[in-house]
Amino acid sequence: MKKFLLAAAAVAMMAGPALAENYKFAVVPKAMNNPFFDVARDGCLKRAKELGNVECIYKGPIEHEPATEAQIIQDFITQKVDGLAISVADVASMTKSIEAATAAGIPVITFDADAPGSKRIAYIGTNNKDFGLALGKQLLQLRPEGGKYAMVSGGPGAKNLAERVDGVREALKGSKWVEVNGSPTFCNDDSTLAIQQMTDLRTATPDLAAIVPVGGWPMFAPEGFKAFVNKNKKDIDAGKFTLVVADTLKMQLELLRDGYSTALTGQRPFEMGEKSMDTLLAIKKGEKVPEVIYTGLDLVTKDNVAQLLK
Repeated sequence: MKKFLLAAAAVAMMAGPALAENYKFAVVPKAMNNPFFDVARDGCLKRAKELGNVECIYKGPIEHEPATEAQIIQDFITQKVDGLAISVADVASMTKSIEAATAAGIPVITFDADAPGSKRIAYIGTNNKDFGLALGKQLLQLRPEGGKYAMVSGGPGAKNLAERVDGVREALKGSKWVEVNGSPTFCNDDSTLAIQQMTDLRTATPDLAAIVPVGGWPMFAPEGFKAFVNKNKKDIDAGKFTLVVADTLKMQLELLRDGYSTALTGQRPFEMGEKSMDTLLAIKKGEKVPEVIYTGLDLVTKDNVAQLLK
C-alpha cells in the first residue's frame, strides 16, 4: 500500500507541472481583413506549434474598429487567457483595456502598434520613426528635385502611424519636397478607401509629384491599385509621379516587380508573431524580457525585389 501511495504521489508531481506549463496566448490585431496581420498570425501559429505547450488564439475586429477591439480584449479577460499580444488601434481605449487585463493578472505585450504609456510589459515590432524616415529618404533619393507630396495613413488614433508620418516629414525637412494641405488622409486600414483617397489627392492637386502611403493598404487591393497606377502611368513613366509605399507583403513585391510601384519599405510581421509567443512564454516563466524588441526593416526596389520573392 505504501509503495502504491508513493508511486501515485510521484505521478501527481510529474503531471502537475506539465499541466501548469500549457498556455493560451491571444493575439489581437487591429483588423482581420488586413493581410499584414495574416502574416503575423502565421508567425504566431508556427512558433506556438514549435514550442508545443503554447496555443496561439488569433482574433480581432473584422475591420478597423477600436471599440470592437476593446470588447474582444474584454472577452479574453473573461476567458482568463494566459497572455495577450495586442496591436493597438487607439491608444486611449487600449490603455484602459491593458489596465483591465493587468488588473486581472493577465500579462500584456503590444506588437506592431504600441501604447507606451500603458501597463504593457513589452512592445514587439518596428521602430516606426525610423520606418517613416526610411520612406522619406527613399523618396528623396528617387526624386531629389522635389515637388508636392501627400501621405495616406490608417487610423488617426494609432501612435505607430503618427510616428511614421513624423518620420517622413523629418526626412524631407529642408528638401524641395512640400506636403500638400489635407495630408495625411486616414483610410482606417480600408484598402478601397485608401485607393479612393489617392485618386482624390491626385485630382485635387494635378501636379502632385508623389504619394507615400505609410502602410500597405492601397496595395492590399491589387486590382484597384493597378487601375490607379494605369490611370497615372504616363506621369509615372515620365518620372513626374512617384509611389513609395510601406510594407512588403508578397502581393506588394509582385506589384513592384511588375512596375506598379517605385519602391517599398517593409516590416517583418511574421517575426512579430513569432516573438510575441516567445516573449509571453518568457514572462509566464518569470523571466525578464526587453521592454522594446525591434524586428527590423527591408528596403526594396526593382534591383532586389526578385531576391525577396524567392
